[in-house]
Amino acid sequence: HLSTEFSIYPQFMYHLRRSHFLQTFNASPDETAYYRSVLLRASVMNALVMIQPALLEYSFEQQGPPQPVLLDAQALKPNVILLLDSFFHVVVWHGELIHQWREQGFHNMPEYENLRQLLQAPLEDAKVILDERFPVPKYVQCNSGGSQARFLLAKVNPSTNYAQTAEEGAGMAGLMEDSGAAGESFINTDDVSLKVFMDHLIKLAVQS
Repeated sequence: HLSTEFSIYPQFMYHLRRSHFLQTFNASPDETAYYRSVLLRASVMNALVMIQPALLEYSFEQQGPPQPVLLDAQALKPNVILLLDSFFHVVVWHGELIHQWREQGFHNMPEYENLRQLLQAPLEDAKVILDERFPVPKYVQCNSGGSQARFLLAKVNPSTNYAQTAEEGAGMAGLMEDSGAAGESFINTDDVSLKVFMDHLIKLAVQS
């Protein structure tokens, strides 16, 4: 067992190995140099956000300010709005139900004032981040299943992915069924999940 001070250290290492600082695939040398130079000059708090982004959840079920949630695929629920702050990007993501309600214009009806307030809250919080941060991050507003959602999907822990499901013995039919049921939380990636990463670390620690 790790001490309290080191209990979250492994998950920071997991997100660091997936970050722009170590992963150079699909990034130009200039981009990689830029990200690393900003990290070297950043404060501790900003550096922590760069390595493990902050994720906030907005929903009808909670009262008061938005709630921090785990940076995990299971957080991508159809009835919530998520705000991701990765320092370089600020992403506002709408779940499938929220997106459908907005497309149908419910937020413009007086009887759905609570929906209008729910949609407005993450936009206001994102504006505060954009106004106060330098260099100014890229702002992305996206929906479940949209192409821009990749900015969020690339950061969350793929706790549910096709590789993991295949290893657990699910056939192709079951794989497609699970994918449809899970929606956006089912991420198509070859990257290992945090659980697999931790299990491997434990195995190496025991062997040594």
